[in-house]
Amino acid sequence: MSVNETTAVTPAATTGRRTRAGRILLLGGASEIGQEILKALDAPPGSEVVLAGRDQQRMAELGAGLPHFTVRTVPYDATDLDGHRRLVDELFAEGPIDLVVSAAGLLTPQAELDADPRAAGTLIETNLTGHVTTLLAAVPHLRAQGRGLIVVLSSVAAVRPRRANFVYGAAKAGLDAFARGLADSLHGSGVRVLLVRPGFVIGRMTEGMPPAPAATTPAAVGAAVAAAVRSGASVVWVPRSLGVLSHGLRLLPRPLWRRLKR
Repeated sequence: MSVNETTAVTPAATTGRRTRAGRILLLGGASEIGQEILKALDAPPGSEVVLAGRDQQRMAELGAGLPHFTVRTVPYDATDLDGHRRLVDELFAEGPIDLVVSAAGLLTPQAELDADPRAAGTLIETNLTGHVTTLLAAVPHLRAQGRGLIVVLSSVAAVRPRRANFVYGAAKAGLDAFARGLADSLHGSGVRVLLVRPGFVIGRMTEGMPPAPAATTPAAVGAAVAAAVRSGASVVWVPRSLGVLSHGLRLLPRPLWRRLKR
């Protein structure tokens, strides 16, 4: 894994009122939500985004749809735990990174995980462990800069794992707890953490699945995250009503909770 293995994409410049140019690292570079966050951000022409992921061709194609960015792609596998520090060190050696969006994710049906425990381990590595190792590698660099923002994509599934997808929920619960602890550890450093908790997101990962109540879209999540970046929020629920609903989910008696199919 090396930043020398890159694909350059030079989008057309755009005009309009935007914030200063900077550098953004999107971990999970082909993520639909991650891409929508980039589109919604108020970034000026000349800002650089590094799309880090496994599918270089797909990321290059997606990068062409980000016209106000200069886009690069680099190989990144959330399960390659030994390579994360090296990649992060190389990227920060090129200059400061203002925003890290941790969006790598995997959604596998629970029935498949029941039949293949190794697949469950891969899901945990992708949705939790890989975020931990990569972000911890980035933290010393961000501290040294004295500024920066980390966006972590959690889920409403983190509130209380359901039997229908309890491995996924467990991974998201761990990631959510990690992000909250990371935010506390960075308090006063100039670096902040934005924790994003969407509901069911209608998109590529959930294709073929009937939408759950309070479903949302990648574009809606992207817009909510961009607004939270501007406002300085630390947590954002998408849709916002999930923040209230989550309290009820925590209090629902366990016998009733077990009856939930979704």
